[in-house]
Amino acid sequence: MASTHLPKTMKGILIEKTGGTEVLQYKTDLPVPTPKEGEVLVKNDYIGINYIDTYFRTGLYPSPKPEILGREASGTIASIHPSVPSSSSFAPHDRVVYLASSSYAEYTAAPASKTVKIPPSISSPDACAALLQGLTALTLTEESHAVQRGNWVLVLAASGGVGGWLCRILRAKGAHAIAAVGSEDKVAVARESGAEVVLVEGEGVVEGKVRECTGGKGVVAVFDGVGKATFERSLEVVGRKGTVVSFGSASGAVPPFAIARLAAKNAKVVRPNLFNYITTAEEWEYYTTKLWKLMEENHMKVKIHEIYPLKDVARAHNDLEGRKTMGKLLMTP
Repeated sequence: MASTHLPKTMKGILIEKTGGTEVLQYKTDLPVPTPKEGEVLVKNDYIGINYIDTYFRTGLYPSPKPEILGREASGTIASIHPSVPSSSSFAPHDRVVYLASSSYAEYTAAPASKTVKIPPSISSPDACAALLQGLTALTLTEESHAVQRGNWVLVLAASGGVGGWLCRILRAKGAHAIAAVGSEDKVAVARESGAEVVLVEGEGVVEGKVRECTGGKGVVAVFDGVGKATFERSLEVVGRKGTVVSFGSASGAVPPFAIARLAAKNAKVVRPNLFNYITTAEEWEYYTTKLWKLMEENHMKVKIHEIYPLKDVARAHNDLEGRKTMGKLLMTP
């Protein structure tokens, strides 16, 4: 089903080689994509920025070039490939949010299987800000380590996007979150997200607070999106039979380590990927439905740091990598 009056060209951010923010090229003449089998064409209103975008930009995560960056956006359905089943109930102009590559643009052809309608009670910017990071936090706390009521858990980089969602979800689960942030100005953000204990990173600070809160037992889980700089400490503060969930590499990739080290506590280390938790239609429906329900029932406020114009993408990446942000970064085409 095609919508009328689609333009032939669009604005977007193209990268042709890896590097710093200088490789982010703002273009106004990129071709509007044509949806292929199983896809819908979405006119993007709000585009999410995630730390993983910087990994593809720098080459930490290899990907074919040239490419349009991005992993999510919210907008409206512009056209639908005939192969998309009618049971999907998508129609032109529906408000939707999706997970798909090439979202740093005015239009994106997204898999219908990873596109979902936005409930009337949730705004389009909130839906975009919530989807990838909210689903990440949900799957981390249900599958990477199934957090239970009363558990003590450590969340690193707690004022960031996923960190904030982790604190919100842990509070909803009745768990106790110890939130570590990088500076004093980020303490209030972590508290607003629901962290029970908030501390500023410093020599021995995290280790001491974990011992104090857990009676020396250690936390049942560490949610570590920082990577190389904090991994050894995460292994130290996790308790017996606990889990280090290493889900990001903001400070660099975690180097190889001897697996026998885990035997001292019967600890586990997992390196999850969100998309391996939402592969099937059933998993996608379960987690997106649960995310909307959590937001509605717990009146969860989505923390949006700033909404940047698409042409200011380099500034957005610099802010994110410079740890100047608190909450989700969005762009508008």
